[in-house]
Amino acid sequence: MSSINLCRLRTAVLVMLCCLLAPTALAQTITVKGVVIDAVHQEPVIGATVMLVEDTSKGMLTNLDGEFTLSGVPANGTIRISYVGYKTIDVPINGQTYLHITIQEDNELLDEVVVTALGIKRSEKALSYNVQELKTEDLTTVKEPNFINALNGRVAGVQINKSGSGVGGAARVVMRGAKSIEGSNNVLYVVDGMPLFNTSVGADSGRMGEGRVASEGIADFNPEDIASISVLSGPSAAALYGSSAANGAILITTKKGVAGAPKLTISSSLDFSTPFVMPRFQQRYGNRPGEFESWGEMLSEPSTYDPAKDFFRTGVNAINSVSLSTGSETNQTYISIATTNAGGIVPNNDYERYNFAVNNNTQFFDGALELGLGAQYIKQKDRNMVSQGEYWNPIVAAYLFPRGEDFEAIKTFERWDGTRNIPVQYWPVSEGRYGAQNPYWSAYRNLSTNNKDRYIFNTSLTYHFADWINIAGRFRLDKSNTRFERKLYATTHEKWAKSKGNYEYIDTHDQQTYADVMVNINKQLGDFNIVANVGGSYSDFRADGKGLGGPLQLVPNLFTVGNINPSEYKPHESGGDTPVRNLALFASFEAGYKNMVYLTLTGRNDWNSRLVHSKEPSFFYPSVGLSALLSEMVDMGQYVDMLKVRGSFTEVGSPVSRIGMTPGTYTDEISGGVIIPNTIYPFGDFKAERTRSYELGLEAKLFKSFSANLTWYHSNTYNQTFIGDMPESSGYTNAYLQAGNVQNQGIEATLSFNKSWGDLRWNTSLTYSRNKNEIKEMVKDYKHPDLDTVFDIPEVKKGATILKVGGSINDIYANTFFKKDGNGYVYLPENGKYTLEAGDPVYLGKTTPDFNMGWNNSFYYKGIGLSFLFNGRFGGVVTSSTQAILDRFGVSEDSAIARDNGGALLPGQGRVNAEEYYKLIGTGDSELMGYYTYDATNVRLQQLAISYTMPSEWFKGYIQGLTMTFTGNNLWMLYNKAPHDPELTPTTGTYGIGNDFFMQPSLRSYGFNIKLDI
Repeated sequence: MSSINLCRLRTAVLVMLCCLLAPTALAQTITVKGVVIDAVHQEPVIGATVMLVEDTSKGMLTNLDGEFTLSGVPANGTIRISYVGYKTIDVPINGQTYLHITIQEDNELLDEVVVTALGIKRSEKALSYNVQELKTEDLTTVKEPNFINALNGRVAGVQINKSGSGVGGAARVVMRGAKSIEGSNNVLYVVDGMPLFNTSVGADSGRMGEGRVASEGIADFNPEDIASISVLSGPSAAALYGSSAANGAILITTKKGVAGAPKLTISSSLDFSTPFVMPRFQQRYGNRPGEFESWGEMLSEPSTYDPAKDFFRTGVNAINSVSLSTGSETNQTYISIATTNAGGIVPNNDYERYNFAVNNNTQFFDGALELGLGAQYIKQKDRNMVSQGEYWNPIVAAYLFPRGEDFEAIKTFERWDGTRNIPVQYWPVSEGRYGAQNPYWSAYRNLSTNNKDRYIFNTSLTYHFADWINIAGRFRLDKSNTRFERKLYATTHEKWAKSKGNYEYIDTHDQQTYADVMVNINKQLGDFNIVANVGGSYSDFRADGKGLGGPLQLVPNLFTVGNINPSEYKPHESGGDTPVRNLALFASFEAGYKNMVYLTLTGRNDWNSRLVHSKEPSFFYPSVGLSALLSEMVDMGQYVDMLKVRGSFTEVGSPVSRIGMTPGTYTDEISGGVIIPNTIYPFGDFKAERTRSYELGLEAKLFKSFSANLTWYHSNTYNQTFIGDMPESSGYTNAYLQAGNVQNQGIEATLSFNKSWGDLRWNTSLTYSRNKNEIKEMVKDYKHPDLDTVFDIPEVKKGATILKVGGSINDIYANTFFKKDGNGYVYLPENGKYTLEAGDPVYLGKTTPDFNMGWNNSFYYKGIGLSFLFNGRFGGVVTSSTQAILDRFGVSEDSAIARDNGGALLPGQGRVNAEEYYKLIGTGDSELMGYYTYDATNVRLQQLAISYTMPSEWFKGYIQGLTMTFTGNNLWMLYNKAPHDPELTPTTGTYGIGNDFFMQPSLRSYGFNIKLDI
């Protein structure tokens, strides 16, 4: 046979074999699972169409996690993914059973997925309430030890005040105004769907500085571990969380491992801080010989002493983090380690934190069963955190230091005393109250420390009966052990320590247990989409503190229990009123019709231990919401991408603020070994505090670049708790009452613009929030259910705050002024000794703003990034006890100006002796704050970041990304008339905010960070 014929025969045989084998190859089918991810935001894409190219009958939509499953598809087939706003792509299967697919935007606005109550992911367009979401970069671009401060100015409807205690301090976060007169008004934090008791072993050092300050639970988390944050500013959004979320919630979703090649991320930042807003000091008048006050003659040479430069140091904040993400289609792991080492501007004020975290997720039985395991360990230490006050606060003496003395000499704050064989405090000039100690002695020899070990363990288990129904259970144990110590060395002022020193310690233990189980349904039925969740939860929280303290007896500065004088020690015990246990059943139901109308219903019933033995030990609260996408109902043309209206009604409940208030739960107090009988009448008719809220909203996305969100809300909180006076004949001094009504109404608005021009991209957003708080009812003609007594409480005084009908929870008053004559002038008798007199309270203003605004911008061009945030608070007032006492001691610039001008001015009456004038009004007491009230309006450049991301091509595949960023915080105060930063707060409580009593100043910081992806 010729070679040509042989070749032809071989070719024919090969063709026949291919024809025979082709059907066999096509017959080999497999099941393919996968997830579709947005390339920019790294989030799942909901509702993307996934279908087999060879057989379009095989297809489905991705679920709320962006996942899909296709069965019976050829191993060598091709899957096509398409979705409005994205580029359609074809992905070859190549025999793979799991596909991680990333799709790119196609210059369209997308329907985003957000995390809502209980960690449930929902389509944003279906929501009937306002949810604002933030990404990791919002928290980590400009880093702070407490990442919550980074939210300020980025979300509407949330007021965030940074702690005056310095680095790592607790933040005050209030959403849509204060609602409760006696209870907490702070927000709820939720981590991975499970509520977190945001414990703090100390929130305020008090007016005298006698209290205790520490960080807070939420500040323990590493911001690099956070994937996203959802802010639920209203009760409608947080209805499923129950009483804990009556004031809104911040939902934190942590990072998980991702299938694919291992990814190592290294992040390191370092910044330096200096005082930002300081009082104005004078340097030209000194002190009289032997006096602490600076009311002496003008100095021949001005003093060079400046507390900002000579006492405060440069603060340093170093944050380092390493994380590893790795996994396969059935097992994913995320591990991270982070350190935070910060030094405040006050000498010897430091904060350290060490974070270790691991998360693992495993799928069994072809993904039908999912198991999640997680653990965290946090080691946190802080030293000398002081929010305000006179005791142990070095700022007091540093500010008041006599301007005629040598500050350099007192920096050697202790000298050896050979007669006592110990170093003793060196303080050549002093004053019995405010200047009682050398400021460096206060910083280095009056030590207060907190040392905390925290352990968090969590697990979740989900079983998928089908692709539309599953059952999920979660559990978390969160436990902290904290030791607080206060060591006052020998020769500390005798007011606080005897001759050999003083030692105090408190061991605090808190533990939270949380568990829930839910059945989750997501089913398409023709034109309807049904999403339902039914379940129950259990939570238990308890904290206790035990310790003792007293003067040292035998050896000076030996800080041990055995060295405490046993006849003078004082035991400490706390936590008896903190335990709370809650059982709940809850359900939510959402029905969507043709992706244009959504109805949402929720209900929850709580059984709370703080209402045990009351007539209503449980309480139920519902919510209903409706949203409609008008743009889906009517063709609005190419310029309207989405137009949505929404509305909701919610009622939430909150039990009484502590245990020991209902019959059978209170106990008599023991003091000094003596039982002190309870004097408050036992009240068995406690009801949950109720908040009823209405919310209306409008959302629009226009021209493929603009988006707007407008929300109006109105809420009323009833069943406030009061204490009324009882007649002596009853045998009790007081009785609990429940009455009152606090109303909040306001507007939240966000306007955003996102546009790309080639390689240039600009994102900008403007937030606006306005809240009006008003007390609608107090206690009037209240008939006690158990007593034949009618109560009237027209007003309640809380320090400088007076609560009464028509006012707000944040109104402050003063009642002491110069004595006036009949014409309204200051009364000047013949001897010229004008005086003060107390009278009716005079309204000074409210400590909350009329409205807040924030303007955030980001520019990106070929790896270069520029972002900045302007933040403004408008309206409201603050007061300054610091300024008053600076005036009293003659160290303020105002006191010097008065002397320059021949005296302090009494309007219309001439000038009077400046020293006498300021010593009358400069006490720092709240009664005289009418002379020290300031407009709280302020506008600042809050954050600035300039970054450069190097092209990955430079590193030939060895490095996936390298970004270097220069950062700045509080760089420029555009407007501020107060002598301190109005945004600082000495307390996280409802009352006492707005006044500066020797708080640490706010900080201006500069720094840089590096982020490396390998």
